[in-house]
Amino acid sequence: MSEQDRAAFWNNRYAERDRIWSGEPNQALVLAAESLRPGRALDLGCGEGADAVWLAERGWQVTAVDISSTAVTRAKAFAAGRGIKEDQITWVVEDLSSWEPTGPFQLVSACFFHSPVDFPRATVLKRAAAAVAPGGDLLIVGHAEPPPWADAHSHDHHRFLSSAEELADLELDDKVWTLATSEVRSREATVPSRQPATIRDVITLVHRGPAA
Repeated sequence: MSEQDRAAFWNNRYAERDRIWSGEPNQALVLAAESLRPGRALDLGCGEGADAVWLAERGWQVTAVDISSTAVTRAKAFAAGRGIKEDQITWVVEDLSSWEPTGPFQLVSACFFHSPVDFPRATVLKRAAAAVAPGGDLLIVGHAEPPPWADAHSHDHHRFLSSAEELADLELDDKVWTLATSEVRSREATVPSRQPATIRDVITLVHRGPAA
């Protein structure tokens, strides 16, 4: 699939409703980052901007990237409504399959980095890991299984990875990286039909050691 086709898919997805996501930051990001000293952060697949705004409100300098111009336009408006200054978040509309991050970053976050269309996920995450600064962290959060609102066959060809599988794909040097969190965590959510549901997330947090 071409970059143009991927962009069209995601713009169409965001055009389905005025807001797709809740506007709240991902719980796993909050738990991972709330005790960290603010620095530079990279938000991969930033969507409508909730994670980027949460980080900026806590003093982080954020680069937030998404392929959907529709999502990023909403994210900018959301940030402005929360009083975020323009220089606190750099918004980037790019296809992550070809975009190169300019590090170093103290935190790289990829929350629910799933795609129903062709996308070189492992390659993108490897590139992002390489941009993590010594002493920094890489957070990957994914669904442990298809979400309750998914139709029966929409994820037939999707890999829902465990932390061990995430790490195997990343091929990180264990002399440099330390696994800080590897778990499946449950949380309560509201599905698009407004019914409550329990969601199981795979949390993988790795810490890059200091420079030799």
